[in-house]
Order: sequence, then C-alpha cells, then structure tokens
Amino acid sequence: MSRVICLGDLMVDVLARLPGPLALGSDTPAEIRWTGGGSAANTACWLAADGVAVSFVGRVGADVPGRAAVDALAKAGVRTSVSVDPELPTGTCIVLVDAGGERTMVPSTGANAALSPHDVDAVPLDAGSHLHVSGYALFGGARTAALHAMDRARAGGATISLGAASAAPLHTIGGSSFLDWAAGATVFANRDEAEVLVGGADGAEQARRIAGRSGSAVVTGGERSAAWSDGSAVIEVAAEPVAVLDSTGAGDAFAAGYLAARAGGADPAGALAAGHRLAARACSVLGGRPG
Repeated sequence: MSRVICLGDLMVDVLARLPGPLALGSDTPAEIRWTGGGSAANTACWLAADGVAVSFVGRVGADVPGRAAVDALAKAGVRTSVSVDPELPTGTCIVLVDAGGERTMVPSTGANAALSPHDVDAVPLDAGSHLHVSGYALFGGARTAALHAMDRARAGGATISLGAASAAPLHTIGGSSFLDWAAGATVFANRDEAEVLVGGADGAEQARRIAGRSGSAVVTGGERSAAWSDGSAVIEVAAEPVAVLDSTGAGDAFAAGYLAARAGGADPAGALAAGHRLAARACSVLGGRPG
C-alpha cells in the first residue's frame, strides 16, 4: 500500500485522570487535560509516527476546537481532507481514566455525524491504497459516507480494514449487521467487541469466526495475546508486560502498528508483534496519541 486513508471520527478529548473512585454527587479532584481524540484520527497519528504516509477524512464544526483539531493532525504529519459543518460543533468526548489506566468515555459526536459521501469523494481510493474505517462512523449519521467509501475502495482495488470501536454501540446496532458491512475487510476488535460480534469464545476462535464473515480479523486481548485469522489458519502472539498509565487509544495504536508492519512486508505474526509494541507505547502516555 502506498498510502493509508483513515476515515471517521475526529474528537476533542477532555481527559480526567482519576485518583480513585468517583465521589458521586460530590467532588473528585483530578488531573484534567485537553487532547486530540477520535479513533480514526488517533490511528492516523500513530501511523504517521510509524513513518506511514497517511490521510484523514472527517468533519469538524466551524469553531475554535475544530480548527485546533485539524491543525494538530497536520502537525502530526497527517494529510487532512476535513470538511467544516456550519451548524454542528466539533465532536467532544469526556474520558475518565481510573487509577489502573482503564478509560471510560462519554462522547458527543457533533459534526462527525454529518460526514457525507461527497466529503469522501475528494479522496482517491484505488489499488495501492488502504482504507481504514473507524467503527464509530458506522454507528450513526456518517454510516452512508463510510459504506460509500468502502464500496469505492472495493471497486478501485484498495484494501480495507475496519475497527470495531466499542462494545456498547456494537451491541445496539447488532454484530451481524456490522459483519455484513465488513465484507472483504480486516476487522480489528478487542475481546469484548468480538464477543458482541461472534460470541464469547477465546480470542483465537473469535478471530476465526469473524474472519469467516469478513475475510481476515485481528482480536486483541489487552495484556494477553492477540490473534490473527483468515478464517482457517490462526496465529497468536503474546503481549509483553507493560505498566499502563492510560489505555486510551491503545487499540488505535495497535491497528496502526499492525497496518504499518503489513505495509512494510511483515507476515501476520510480525504485524501482531508490531501492534503490541505500538499499543504498549500508547499505554505509557496520557491521551490517545503519540506523546
């Protein structure tokens, strides 16, 4: 692949690193920072950090956060094709990170939901390029644009990958519908997302089942192993132990590491190992992007 095109969500994250449990109905003082966010945008930044030529396609509001979000992508080395919505604000997400590094998100999609097929048509999707779509783009108003981009990629000979994004919205739309949209794509999912898609088997079996519907799949297990399958063969690679500061963006970084390695000619095992390395780096910084 000569270039990766990441399509989907661009967010502004308001990240609170909690010292302990929330004091419901009262105050919980915490370290708070504003960071760039959005699964597709995060993946683009990790790809750029790994030396891959990458573009991002998305939509922001006509506001200061939107301009700052696009500038941050450009500074990270990502080429941008971002439309501006005249009414909806830039997407924002409250990210609560607990003392163990686990994150809980409260998103407001904003302008991301208004991404249109016309916005997608500005980007070439042909043989030699790779389209990576965030699952968040399939959960709401941007679905038509995302499916249009995937159809264009298939017609043009580009390869495709699709992030499963998050278990709760996956459950809402239904795992079978999601896998129907994923035909011909490499699906990235963690164990919880894979359970929604195909049931609660172990990661290797989940990868095999997902790949049976999509073509290939990667199922990650956090601090455990990650599994790749093409529907018949399965390869697992264990993760190295890592001290987790913040797990925000770890899945996005894993996908970027895997895709970058595959673009460089790595086999599935080598790509899984590369994904683990970039995910470990993501866990060592606050926020979902390279520090």
